[in-house]
Amino acid sequence: MTTWTSTHSVPRTGIWLIGARGSVATTVVAGCAAVAGGLQPAIGMVTLTPHFAGCGLPDPGSLVFGGHDVAACPLPKRAEQLAAQGVLPHDLPHAVQEDLAAADAEIRTGGPLVDDPREDHELISRFAEDIASFRMENGLARCVVINVASTEPAPHAGDERLPASSLYAAAALRAGAAYVNFTPSTGLHHPALSGPYDVPVAGRDGKTGQTLLRSVLAPMFAQRALTVRSWSGTNLLGGGDGAALADPAAAAAKNAGKERVLADTLGAVPEGVVHIDDVPSLGDWKTAWDHIAFEGFLGARMVLQTTWQGCDSALAAPLVLDLARLLARAHEMGLTGPLPELGFYFKDPDPGAAASLSEQYGVLRGFAERLRAEGA
Repeated sequence: MTTWTSTHSVPRTGIWLIGARGSVATTVVAGCAAVAGGLQPAIGMVTLTPHFAGCGLPDPGSLVFGGHDVAACPLPKRAEQLAAQGVLPHDLPHAVQEDLAAADAEIRTGGPLVDDPREDHELISRFAEDIASFRMENGLARCVVINVASTEPAPHAGDERLPASSLYAAAALRAGAAYVNFTPSTGLHHPALSGPYDVPVAGRDGKTGQTLLRSVLAPMFAQRALTVRSWSGTNLLGGGDGAALADPAAAAAKNAGKERVLADTLGAVPEGVVHIDDVPSLGDWKTAWDHIAFEGFLGARMVLQTTWQGCDSALAAPLVLDLARLLARAHEMGLTGPLPELGFYFKDPDPGAAASLSEQYGVLRGFAERLRAEGA
């Protein structure tokens, strides 16, 4: 039963984005408005395929956006920049300007800021109050907090302060909001936030490009009994992600998820490394190369090489919207704790998730059946 009491005819769901003025968040807001308004097809949104009909997921038009960020560039302006880079259709920022402005009006200053004097508990309280106020003032049935901020370095042993991603995660729990970590950052994976949780939570690090391909190819080698000798890769990317991943510690956090897919599927991580290079001129676009050396019958040595060129925000945004809808429905049904059923979306899914993409998709379809049956 919902607690929604506003005058709207359909209960509305809040989506609180951490990194709310970044490329991914801007694409999420603009894309949701375009899909809801019939301006663009919902390409990439798995939850809008026929298999998810009747599951009780909130309609894209019922989603209300807000969030935290330390950046000042308003969403309408950020959308114009993305359109100039070819990330968004050139006329979309104007067509959904009101939706972008409405979401921007709900963005609050995040933190910790440079030389921020507030202690962790003060920051968590402030962030939780922002989320709770957003829900109350907009008459929302519930809220899902999704971290789409730039990757942060993993914390060091002995650090006394929580990393920013964990502060936001703790605030989500305190505000009674479902939580998704779409980044490799620590989030709920901090000993201080080990659970149990009273809300549904999901995964870490969205699976959008190179690792998506790995989760398809690695099972192929394993199922055909081919020995992978080495698996190396290179990523070229720009934008905020490229700048953040120029930090070796942040890049190491990112690569951990890429390695996990191979370890879970092949039984061990083959030799080889993934290099991440910041190329500012690429903007929101990225190129990923993989070089896979493998051994076949009678020791024949062979190589598979792949090239992936894509737009990170356009790959991520439909997955973020999928997760927002799925977590909102799970919360409505009273589900709590990690959801390994959503491993389809993550490099580092919750414990118990299958490793290959095809298996993960089958589990996700089963989860859809559960939502449909329990909501009947």
